[in-house]
Amino acid sequence: MSAIRILAGMGAAALVVLAVRGYDRRNISRLNLIILFGLCAAVAALAIYPPLFDPILRTFDFERGTDGVIFALLVAVFVLFFLYLRAQTTADTNERSIRLLVEALGEERFDWDRAEGLPDGQRLVTICPAFNEAENVAAVIKQIPAMIEGHHVVPVVVSDGSTDGTAAVAREAGAYVAELPIRRGGGLALRVGYEIALQLGAQIVVTLDSDGQHLPEEIPIVIAPILAGEADYVNGSRLLGSFERESVVRHLGVHVFSRIITLLTGRRITDPSSGYRAARADLLERVVLKQDQFWSTEILIEALRHRARVVEVPVTFLARAGGESKKPKSFRYGWNFLKVIIQTWLR
Repeated sequence: MSAIRILAGMGAAALVVLAVRGYDRRNISRLNLIILFGLCAAVAALAIYPPLFDPILRTFDFERGTDGVIFALLVAVFVLFFLYLRAQTTADTNERSIRLLVEALGEERFDWDRAEGLPDGQRLVTICPAFNEAENVAAVIKQIPAMIEGHHVVPVVVSDGSTDGTAAVAREAGAYVAELPIRRGGGLALRVGYEIALQLGAQIVVTLDSDGQHLPEEIPIVIAPILAGEADYVNGSRLLGSFERESVVRHLGVHVFSRIITLLTGRRITDPSSGYRAARADLLERVVLKQDQFWSTEILIEALRHRARVVEVPVTFLARAGGESKKPKSFRYGWNFLKVIIQTWLR
């Protein structure tokens, strides 16, 4: 028996042992165990008695030897591809289930009892996704006006699995809070906030950061095109307005992604990563949002896909008031941002 056959047999036996141990520990399913047993049995049979597979090789015009090795490799590739697709499907299903569960729990843990006392009339809901922003969120909430252009303003904070008391600080400052049980990202927090805003009967929904980078007193500027009947979606642009100093890489990234989105959508957008935005409630009922991260680009492209009237207005971006940024390193952030642009555009 050649060394390669001995090695193949030993590898098959080792894989069986690992599969059984994994099954005992509930790390793999019974179906996966059966599939692995079948594969290992075939490899062991090929190693012990190669002529057993001669009829199969002749059926596909292969001969034992080099052709047999090629045939075995082809079969292995197809089997591995099948297993990969199966694993990917399972992972996608589990990911979606977790996402839906977290969203449902977040909506359930909103301050619905307090919200019953909201005044009647037209409502503008502000949404601030927040992760460990206890140091900054109160100042943001206290600066949000109670009434803007005849709309009662309802400040909503979605705590994205915060562990520093963000939810309690936001409530004390006057916000209505939804608490997510685990951190999933600003995109999921925003989806929860949008659903809550729609259930609260909002006509307009504004998103702004909870770290003090956006000025709440500029909300009238952001919603003005909607109130004038000129826009369905408004993007606050730091490049049209002003901004405090930021890293050269991030600033360059804003320009690069602006060009990419403009090329893909045919609409000139100067600040695609801005989190300061406003939308009509009826538009939010139509857009499809799936991203847990980098939501700002997804919703912008979705709005353009639905032929919404998109307008940019100048706003001010400040450096965060305190604490550390939750964003990843610049290059990693840029790569993930680009992936979201492409994925959303390809839908």
